[in-house]
Amino acid sequence: MLENLWPRERRESNPWKGLAAGLVAGLVASWTMNQFQALWSEATEDEKAGQKSSDDETPATVRAADALSEEVFGHELTKSEKEVAGPAMHYAFGAATGGVYGAMAEFVPDVTVGAGMPFATAVWFLADEVTVPLLGLSKSPTQYPLSKHAYSLASHFVYGLTTEVVRRAVRTAI
Repeated sequence: MLENLWPRERRESNPWKGLAAGLVAGLVASWTMNQFQALWSEATEDEKAGQKSSDDETPATVRAADALSEEVFGHELTKSEKEVAGPAMHYAFGAATGGVYGAMAEFVPDVTVGAGMPFATAVWFLADEVTVPLLGLSKSPTQYPLSKHAYSLASHFVYGLTTEVVRRAVRTAI
């Protein structure tokens, strides 16, 4: 039944082309996700809607970028560096995740079933609900209201659907 939701592509597998298509798709999907979140925040008049962080001011992407900078370069990011590094971390993670998805789609086409929704759910759960809290970049998932989880999952649905649509278009073109 699910295979009817999104028909399989018919072509020869190429992991490098899949990776390239996924990287592009992940970047576009990260941007689209940001636009969705901005619209959601505007509609709900909540500037911090869904941003999981260790405190109420610093998004997890900024905390991750700062921790990475300190670990790799021994440098704590300045406020202006954080303004660039947080989004850069978001786009880098989105592109890398999309790249893995694109490469996997070459060998296991069933990962694309559901137009990217199972992929989106896995990214949301593994990243937002498990890894980010375990790394101390956010509070425990139980400390957020259900509405924050729903917002985050909806954002990842936008990411997953966009990733699959763009990956498929790019992969068809190359």
